[in-house]
Amino acid sequence: MGDSLSAAYGMELRQGWVSLLRSRLKEHDQHFNWKVVNASISGDTTAGGLARLPNLLNKYKPVLCIIALGANNGLRGQSLKMMHYDLGEIVSQCNLIGSSLLIGTKLPPNYGEKYTQSFHNIYRQVANRHRIPHIPFLLDGIALQDEYFQQDRLHPTAEAQPIILNNVWPLLEEVLANISK
Repeated sequence: MGDSLSAAYGMELRQGWVSLLRSRLKEHDQHFNWKVVNASISGDTTAGGLARLPNLLNKYKPVLCIIALGANNGLRGQSLKMMHYDLGEIVSQCNLIGSSLLIGTKLPPNYGEKYTQSFHNIYRQVANRHRIPHIPFLLDGIALQDEYFQQDRLHPTAEAQPIILNNVWPLLEEVLANISK
């Protein structure tokens, strides 16, 4: 469950990191038939994700929820207290039927040091509180490289998607190995 960074904004869906994950899982672990559902929506916030979550959980009954929300909360300058609450609720609901992995993001520095640092810390705080694994920054290694972004300078290109998947893969592989035991 994510926003435009996981919804393959500005490219064909098959080029996005979530679709690449689906392919990697098929190649990597043929003993387990993992089904990947991309419930990401461009523009989504943590409140939107939380509102959609009960229906998604009921429909798909996932063993693992990968949560990559919050960027739009930050870009819109929304309440960090509400974002923290929403992410905590999302994790709690996911953990009732399976487990979860939280993926963080960062904001550009023009939002001010206090807001950007508080925003980024929320992911670690929620992960620690719920004792779940988390990836601090989805766009690690590409965030400062213009060639990996579309003209809007917010959304990664198709060429960036394998790098994004490689940011997620090591921890995700470990989590899936534990689920498979």
